[in-house]
Amino acid sequence: MLLSAIAITSILLSANKGGDISKVKLESSESQLYTQEDIKAVMDIVLDYFKREFKGCSLRELWYDEGVSNRDSVGWAEQYEADEAIVLLSNFDVDASGGDGSLNPNTSYRDWQWILVRNKGGKWELKTWGY
Repeated sequence: MLLSAIAITSILLSANKGGDISKVKLESSESQLYTQEDIKAVMDIVLDYFKREFKGCSLRELWYDEGVSNRDSVGWAEQYEADEAIVLLSNFDVDASGGDGSLNPNTSYRDWQWILVRNKGGKWELKTWGY
């Protein structure tokens, strides 16, 4: 009976396991706009969200590319009525479960975008992600 309870508890806990960020490689290009502290702050937000919400997924790379971010940031800032927007990119793998069902099982996603915004002096806020 005790073994059954332990087995059920283990299954339930593993079912709630979030995304794996244990082997992620973090990179950042030189920035004329943001400090390394800003870039680290937005990366930490994405890492936390991925770990909580991307069940069955393994984050492989997360990076800031100023050219990509600059290309789209004005539009994102306007859309979310913010002063600034920053775009991060990532590569991640999905296991056989398909994550939460919205991702393709056994697939790798490349150049997946994470959009964060803030107002002057405020904190960064994750607004959307995807392609």
